[in-house]
Amino acid sequence: MKNKLISYSIILIFLTIFAVFYKSLKDTNIYIPETKINNDIPIFSAELLLSKENLTSTEIFEMDKFYLLNIWASWCAPCRDEHPILMSLSKNNQLKIIGMNYKDNKKNAKSFLDELGNPYEKIIVDKNGTNSIEWGAFGVPETFIIYNNKIIKKYIGPINREFLIEIQKIIK
Repeated sequence: MKNKLISYSIILIFLTIFAVFYKSLKDTNIYIPETKINNDIPIFSAELLLSKENLTSTEIFEMDKFYLLNIWASWCAPCRDEHPILMSLSKNNQLKIIGMNYKDNKKNAKSFLDELGNPYEKIIVDKNGTNSIEWGAFGVPETFIIYNNKIIKKYIGPINREFLIEIQKIIK
């Protein structure tokens, strides 16, 4: 009798554990920061990657111009995938591309650009990731379209052909 009670208790415990894990598979705990569309861009000061000059956001982003802020890193494989699209976008005179180098080694970032080309007008260094957090980013790559110092569109993940077409429509 005692053996049956122990067996049933063990089975009940395993069924309870299974039910908890099964339920948790269906629940999503993915955190996506608030997309700050139509909000003003964050005010920040940062060092530029190539010149080591310090600039503020008001010195980087001017009114009546479209900007694409791309958060990237040399260690990010999707950043490498989207880079040819950024190179093609850099040829558009209506759009200025600003890079934010996220938690990266400066030497590796420069090697990345030497190898693949530099589509960026300016590259902000975000050594500890705080500037990216201010923008509402939670990973790399992420891209923001900015006009009149307001964020008008956010793309999470690498820019693809579909996003490219959408970006071209926005800046026309």
